[in-house]
Amino acid sequence: MSSDLPIDKLKKWRLILGQQSDPEKEVDLEASQQGMDGVLEQLYDDEGDKKKGLGGSSPKVNRWLGDIRKYFPKTVVQIMQKDAFERLNIEKMLLEPEFLESIEPDVSLVGTLLSLNKVLPEKTKDTARKVIRKVVEELEKKLTNPMREAITGSINRAVRNRRPKFKEINWPKTIKANLKHYQKDLGTIIPETLIGYGKKGQALKKVILLVDQSGSMATSVVYASVFGAILASLKSVKTHIVVFDTAVVDLTEELHDPVELLFGTQLGGGTDINKALTYAENFIQNPSDTIVFLISDLFEGGNEQALIKRAAAIRRGGSQFVTLLALSDEGAPVYDKEVAAHFANADIASFACTPDQFPALMAAVIKKENIKNWAYREGINVM
Repeated sequence: MSSDLPIDKLKKWRLILGQQSDPEKEVDLEASQQGMDGVLEQLYDDEGDKKKGLGGSSPKVNRWLGDIRKYFPKTVVQIMQKDAFERLNIEKMLLEPEFLESIEPDVSLVGTLLSLNKVLPEKTKDTARKVIRKVVEELEKKLTNPMREAITGSINRAVRNRRPKFKEINWPKTIKANLKHYQKDLGTIIPETLIGYGKKGQALKKVILLVDQSGSMATSVVYASVFGAILASLKSVKTHIVVFDTAVVDLTEELHDPVELLFGTQLGGGTDINKALTYAENFIQNPSDTIVFLISDLFEGGNEQALIKRAAAIRRGGSQFVTLLALSDEGAPVYDKEVAAHFANADIASFACTPDQFPALMAAVIKKENIKNWAYREGINVM
């Protein structure tokens, strides 16, 4: 290895390239850097899980998990854990509660646990629930306030009465809106715009979350469950959450506890989106106040033509309809472009959305903005 680089850069490249790049050990790593080098080598060495790898030993993996938390920040730890699951096939270790307790929990891990839900031993399920609850609570802390503020604000604006009768006038907001019309010589405000209170019940919106629980949608299922629980806590929104594969399961009654809701999902299996939309139609009584979110990669295992017709009919009937190809930070997955094109022709936008963008998306939908224009402003590619 060349020694022309500054020593700090030389050490960084040595750590990146691994031990095989310095067989003569010419680069003198500090003690902490040697520790980092060791855990990186165990995971990324070409020998994989053979002589120098993690192998299949639970104690060995547990020590490695402790070491990566010692040497790397949380975000890097989560990436390395995910790589370990994929490269070294250690998902079986998740069946052991002692192993679960040593992992840095994140959304990806929750998705993995949910996919193993049916094979988790009873002794492990309690630990798995604790891990999932920790992740869910962190997400709720992060996402609840933005969601509440976005929805409450958009609903209040949506029901603002611009032609109120005298008893319906909201005087504080009317005065604030007309301060520029203050007449100094008269000592009063001449209101050009009257703002009134919306009629009782006018603010109620119905949100239907249809969540594809195929294996590729694991992260989206987690976020959809958390957002569903937040929506259910708002009096101005009536929320339904339905998960589906080839069967349809209504989990609305579990919205009070997103952890139990997540355990009610069963990741994997086929997909029948048309059946899910057929079920959702039962909830649409007032289309103008109904919002349908279909969270799916649009690969239909059922009747594709019936799906396209039914989706178009729901949109044509007056309901707002948005397809989220993913609700995650990972971008758009592989999806059925042909079905997405048919949806676009029916004025149904399809795109991937990050969790941080979802509250603003909800606000835009409630205000009945043009969703394609909203997505363009957000830098989102609409399919």
